[in-house]
Amino acid sequence: MESISEAMDSMDVTQQKQVCVHWFRHGLRLHDNPALFEASKNSILYPVFIFDGETAGTMHIGYNRFKFLLECLSDLDRQLRSHGGRLFIMQGSPVTIFETLKRELNFTKLCFEQDCEALWRKRDKKVSKWCERNDVEVREFVSHTLWDPEIVIRTNGNVPPLTHKMFLHTVSCIGLPPRPIDDIDFTRVTFGTLPDNVAAQVGLHECVPKPEQMDKYPEPDFANPLIRWVGGESEALIKLTERLSQEIESFKSGVYLSNQVSPDLTGPPTSQSAALKFGCLSVRRFYWALHDHFNSIHEGRPPSTYNITGQLIWREYFYTMSAHNPFYDQMEKNKICLNIPWLPESDPNKTKYLNAWKNGQTGYPFIDAVMRQLRREGWVHHVARNAVACFLTRGDLWINWEDGAQHFFYYLLDADWSVNAGNWMWVSSSAFEQLLDCTYCVCPVNFGRRLDPDGVYIKRYVPELRQIPNEYIYEPWKAPLGVQEKANCIISKDYPERIVNHVQASLANKQKMLEIRNSLLEETPHCRPADTEEVYQFMMFPENCNEHLCANLF
Repeated sequence: MESISEAMDSMDVTQQKQVCVHWFRHGLRLHDNPALFEASKNSILYPVFIFDGETAGTMHIGYNRFKFLLECLSDLDRQLRSHGGRLFIMQGSPVTIFETLKRELNFTKLCFEQDCEALWRKRDKKVSKWCERNDVEVREFVSHTLWDPEIVIRTNGNVPPLTHKMFLHTVSCIGLPPRPIDDIDFTRVTFGTLPDNVAAQVGLHECVPKPEQMDKYPEPDFANPLIRWVGGESEALIKLTERLSQEIESFKSGVYLSNQVSPDLTGPPTSQSAALKFGCLSVRRFYWALHDHFNSIHEGRPPSTYNITGQLIWREYFYTMSAHNPFYDQMEKNKICLNIPWLPESDPNKTKYLNAWKNGQTGYPFIDAVMRQLRREGWVHHVARNAVACFLTRGDLWINWEDGAQHFFYYLLDADWSVNAGNWMWVSSSAFEQLLDCTYCVCPVNFGRRLDPDGVYIKRYVPELRQIPNEYIYEPWKAPLGVQEKANCIISKDYPERIVNHVQASLANKQKMLEIRNSLLEETPHCRPADTEEVYQFMMFPENCNEHLCANLF
């Protein structure tokens, strides 16, 4: 039991500490969190998350991603409670909430992790100006990315690096990304409490809400996911350990990017993309763990050709390209995007094709399986994303990439504004690609057949085709009527006929691309790959990729 003098000393120490708010947005973790580390130093700490209708991508979000976000918040709250604190989940405008906390708690310091994308700039400027007017110190830290996009742009002469190769050169001039920081010693952290009258003013949730309490419901046709993704730092770190074990075995056997060469479409999830999107896993921890394990096995840094962290680097590149571009997810106002004359809204096929693609009713089983998995579970493999994106845009349907990007942004668990739009511009040849000159058009039949010869993936997500023999599983329209009847799947009745003929559509679209290119009197300052190797790396084509998988094989 404390003596009176000890109690008085404790009160004096508490009174000397400033009140600090750590504002969680992304970065929903305790490990490698420099902003939280700073907020916890000699302060009375208030960890806060604010539902403002935008933060963490909640302005355009489906049920699965919203549920994943709430699981991240639940895990964070549980961990903080184990250390004697809690996560204060509030609802309202950030500035209005901070005004209340300033008035009632007299907080003098606000810490948060940088949200580098252009769409967050207005929100953060508004908060920073309020802090300046109200004598609140603002500390922003870079830890959602490996490099600070502002430094990358400044190092490149105050312009974004227009090619991936230029980006690699620029970051090599900056140097290796920082390593993760040490964990916080929570035994030394003083957590604040919130009086009831203040809680009412800031819309405090007493516990993490359920999606339904926030007016989010699963879609009836896709309510039962077959693969369960769980949000939160605790789950992310468990998955990281499992993923690293797989990578270590691959490194030992001399195989690199094993999930690229032979992606497992039906196995248990190993991707960390959703955890990285919400920041419940530190990208720096992931990056350095991969490199350190490789170095311990091969006694040196990996050659660039192995590119063991290639997808993380693409993520960095897209973040950098979008940092100063508020129109990055659009076509017409986006300076780095070519204005390709896609199918107009007035064309009756536009709505028909787009809805068939969204609902997994194109008549191409591999495409339909991918689109149904997306809506059901919120995640599909990178190679599958590229296939359906190519099919929607320059490959078959000639539909604007913006339509596809918006659909993906709503459903994907890992939907980053920058990365999602960047991927769509790349695959559609609108940016980051050779000037209307990509010869690799993914075949919706043979590409899937290489990945999953027996059609296990299709049978999982397109159940009406489960009894179709493997011989016809990727081209059910070729099955004789007797085979269809035996399989209880009549094409055009139980499963749709193809909405387009891939051979005809892809040839016509390639000709359109050629005509558009020839109409340009001179090349525009257009982002594009440095070489063919970059195309293979981005699209995750295997080294032996040939005309049976892409180009013009049908």
